[in-house]
Amino acid sequence: MASYASEVKKELTSLKINPEHAKAELAAFLRMNGVLNFHDHQFSLDITTENPAIARHIFSLIKTAYRVEPLLIVSRKMKLKKNNQYLVRLQNHVREILSNLEILTPQAELVTRIPERITSSREGSMSYLRGAFLASGSVNNPETSRYHLEIYSAYQDHNNDLLELMNHYFNLNAKTTPRRNGYIVYLKEAEKIGDFLHIVGALNAMLAFEDLRIMRDMRNSVNRLVNCDTANLKKTATAAAKQVEDIELIKQKMGLTELPEKLQDLARLRLDNPELSLKEVAEQVADGPISKSGVNHRFKRIHEIAENLRQ
Repeated sequence: MASYASEVKKELTSLKINPEHAKAELAAFLRMNGVLNFHDHQFSLDITTENPAIARHIFSLIKTAYRVEPLLIVSRKMKLKKNNQYLVRLQNHVREILSNLEILTPQAELVTRIPERITSSREGSMSYLRGAFLASGSVNNPETSRYHLEIYSAYQDHNNDLLELMNHYFNLNAKTTPRRNGYIVYLKEAEKIGDFLHIVGALNAMLAFEDLRIMRDMRNSVNRLVNCDTANLKKTATAAAKQVEDIELIKQKMGLTELPEKLQDLARLRLDNPELSLKEVAEQVADGPISKSGVNHRFKRIHEIAENLRQ
């Protein structure tokens, strides 16, 4: 069964590619997942994934943005996992494309920061976040675990740019922390995760997330109410049992008739109705109804008399 994160990515790869913003999405994916090779005085660029939909999507992004067809190579992993592995290999115009995407400088040095032309554009920022999530993002299923969405970056300055992008344009209240030779930006708030899914275009996943979140929150609310009621019932039963114990002692040692009239009435009412709550007792006393604090005060007097008898 596919994970929730896989379903999100599947939806993102099925979105119609906007030629105007394809480069921003492609820049994120290549910067985060591309492997640059140099052989026989020629550059090549490899993107490897086990997700066929992502492989097709990267192929389409490159073709749409630059009218270049990369190679698509399928192989089978022979070790523990038997999944197919998909390799998208770009062999032509590699340096020109990476320079245009501002991933390589004219001196063939890697640029890890997000270009200003992307960060200064709302649509470009949305597309870049989509590519970044496809490249190394994950999100927990809201039905089965805590709310958590994250994107991993190998470079701190790129991670910080992602953080700024998510918080500057979209007010997502993202946080960051070091993780396994790199860094992550992450979201913990359910509402902000829903906003992120909407921003990157995963509308169906966002609606499913909201449905699951609402159901989970309703379950939690019901459980809290049930636990609260159970605790109150237990508290009531414990208090009533102690009151009955005090009254039985007084009855045995001195007789209930020795108590003041109001305490006699309360003692007999409690012996006959050990299951009643303090509020229900307060409503049924002979001179009532009285307040809960009033009936509680009478029980305290009964307890004091019982304690004196014990001593």
